[in-house]
Amino acid sequence: MSIAYREALESSVPYVPARTVRSLKEELHVDKIIKLAGNENNLGSSPSIIDALLNYRDEYSRYPDFANTELLIRLTKALNVKDDQLIFGNGSFELITIIANTYLNAGDESIYAEPSFGWYKNVTLQAGAIPVAVPVNNDHAVDLDKILQAITGRTKIIWICNPNNPTGTALNQKELTSFLSKVPDHILVVLDEAYIDFYAGSDRPDTTALIQKYDNLISLRTFSKLYGLASLRLGYGISNPTIIRDLHRVKTPGNVNAAAQVAGAAALDDHEFTAKVLENNRSGLALYYDTLEDLGLEYIPSNGNFIMINTGLDSDQVVSEYLKHGILLRGGNEFGMPGWLRITIGTEEENKLVLEILKEIIKTGPK
Repeated sequence: MSIAYREALESSVPYVPARTVRSLKEELHVDKIIKLAGNENNLGSSPSIIDALLNYRDEYSRYPDFANTELLIRLTKALNVKDDQLIFGNGSFELITIIANTYLNAGDESIYAEPSFGWYKNVTLQAGAIPVAVPVNNDHAVDLDKILQAITGRTKIIWICNPNNPTGTALNQKELTSFLSKVPDHILVVLDEAYIDFYAGSDRPDTTALIQKYDNLISLRTFSKLYGLASLRLGYGISNPTIIRDLHRVKTPGNVNAAAQVAGAAALDDHEFTAKVLENNRSGLALYYDTLEDLGLEYIPSNGNFIMINTGLDSDQVVSEYLKHGILLRGGNEFGMPGWLRITIGTEEENKLVLEILKEIIKTGPK
């Protein structure tokens, strides 16, 4: 006899992450795998993080600082916000879950773009609420007009990934301001800005300014991408004090471990490393754009550390072909985009290798 789980979980399926490097090495019997499927930072993380963690090693027997004091001090100054406007989490996954657990009741609706980050749907279903998917427009961008049209009396949360994963499209300050002015103030707008550091335009949204104007807005940020701390799971949210106080009703005490706090503070100080990451991403995208133009392949200009390209071939077969070369990519079938690939921007050598193999696949087809 098994113990029945909550009925609200009936439609919820476990999140499927990218395959791990270790599992692929064992399966394929190879020594090296180039992973370009998880939008991680293939330049690694700041060298200063190692020194910071070594200097802290004698303190691991203690509970972490539940108030995240060092990060709080640094981010309030950097963002020009007050300490009661920040909440820290075990990555964006946890923050998204906390938001859903705080605000969604059974029967409520939450709206999100499709394709976008799949966890928005998961947490909605877990709460017994109703997920409402709004397709992206013909330019693969989040369709704000259609989202506004999807609002009903049951709508409680609107999730917006900006820049959007997996498409890489982004909304600018003017678009977001116009949108927020039309959203009823009893609906929470969650702006998931995991990739905002890679925003390519000059009109990058000033989210903290928007938060000062709109009381129903929260921004989520992460240390996983630009700072290369994905394994340590560190993220934070910015909003008004009332929303942050509400979220603390649900947040687990001590949810951010000491190593993540120490590493996060060190990462914030290394501007040379982050500049290197941004330049690598810029040059990597430029290489993809030039090569894909030469090949005549469709692609979506990206504001993230990844790019979506349309091979015109079966995505699963192309992914399998790359695995033969020890390269892990993400196929578009799982995003409802057959024929497309999502490729993380890697090192210069990795990017060149991916494109050389792509040229051969386009020429001969998957074998």
